[in-house]
Amino acid sequence: QVQLVESGGGLVQPGGSLRLSCAASGSIFSIYAMGWYRQAPGKQRDLVASITRFAITNYDDSVKGRFTISRDNAKNMVYLQMNSLKPEDTAVYYCNKLGTRWAWGQGTQVTVSS
Repeated sequence: QVQLVESGGGLVQPGGSLRLSCAASGSIFSIYAMGWYRQAPGKQRDLVASITRFAITNYDDSVKGRFTISRDNAKNMVYLQMNSLKPEDTAVYYCNKLGTRWAWGQGTQVTVSS
């Protein structure tokens, strides 16, 4: 079973930046498309960015042009660079694979507020 550990969240002012990291255990990580999801209070968990095993990326319209997803298969890591953050980006962020997902990690809280 793959374990996922997210980190890098925090409190940031509007317009600021954060870089999230996701560490995945297990040697099978590299063959899967991975994604970053977020869940705001009272809302469902939504996919905001994804990256295939060949590094093809896709973004939700709400983050396109501001967020960048990347991966390092040698290190079993997925990253999310978040720029020009807005208050509506406030949420708990999780990484997981696309399709049938592994068990969720604890997530990392991102709060955008002045």
